[in-house]
Amino acid sequence: MSSKEMKKQEILDAFAFRHATKVFDPAKKISDEDFQFILETGRLSPSSVGFEPWKFLVIQNRDIREKIREVSFGAQGQLPTASHFVIILARKDVRYDSPYVKQLYKEVKGVPEEIFANIVPRYRAFQEEDLHLLDNERTLVDWASKQTYLALANMMTAAAQIGIDSCPIEGFNKEKVHAILKEAGLLDEEVYDVSVMAAFGYRAEDPKNPKVRRKLEDIVEWVN
Repeated sequence: MSSKEMKKQEILDAFAFRHATKVFDPAKKISDEDFQFILETGRLSPSSVGFEPWKFLVIQNRDIREKIREVSFGAQGQLPTASHFVIILARKDVRYDSPYVKQLYKEVKGVPEEIFANIVPRYRAFQEEDLHLLDNERTLVDWASKQTYLALANMMTAAAQIGIDSCPIEGFNKEKVHAILKEAGLLDEEVYDVSVMAAFGYRAEDPKNPKVRRKLEDIVEWVN
């Protein structure tokens, strides 16, 4: 088997290994080095027009976890047992003309002023006319939230490739989680919105059923 085929098989094995872990082994902790690696794959993830509209809150505080558990029906087993628990926030200030976008392109990406000035009209048309992202506040936040799922997927896949389990979580009361984070000083609602959660750790037991998915031919249509 060639090195390319071996790498492909390693990746497929990671996807087969990964499952939505409901309960983790609380005695097994992810090393700092391994979790930094997982976070780095989130940081390096792609996003639409490179806006990187996310923030990763790593919730290790047990009191805050318990408060979140009380309003999260989808995280009852994960919050008390996961080695690491992440809440991914989506940025709300991702208009083409926002100070955040200007700072990102000029200071982080190093785009010169004259080039950035030429980019802005194209991004305005993209947001305003192509995708109608500026129709209301919700459409823009939902667009940003979509990008956070790219980071989430990459983090879970990267974790699986080094033998670490995970579980994506949407089963929570958003308003109540907002209130908990705001009370703890962890959420600026002018800038961020809660998008999705994820638990990481080591499974307490293997899944009882093998992974099942629809056939490839049922979900792919080639247009030549």
